Amino acid sequence: MNTGAQASRGTASYEVLSPWADVDPVPLRGITPRPKDLAGKKIGLFSNGKRAAALTLTAVETRLKEQVPSVETSWYTSTKINTPEILTEGKARFEVWVRGVDAVVLSVAD
Repeated sequence: MNTGAQASRGTASYEVLSPWADVDPVPLRGITPRPKDLAGKKIGLFSNGKRAAALTLTAVETRLKEQVPSVETSWYTSTKINTPEILTEGKARFEVWVRGVDAVVLSVAD
């Protein structure tokens, strides 16, 4: 253990520990392949319903349409805040929506 005297002389030493466990590395991968480009695609904009989510997605939508004029967007707002949509009464509506889009941007902004 370091003493105050050691610390004041600059001779104290500290061991920094990582909160992460050592594990076998698993390569990162998405759940589905990403589209090569967004031209002509329908992009889902999923809002969790928090106050800044719609603002964030509106900005994303504006940028998308500026950069890829042929992109189409489709909005979906979570039935219940902070609950996975498939665990709510909106599950069937969500499943229909997600099958109708090519990719999804999710916003969980507070």
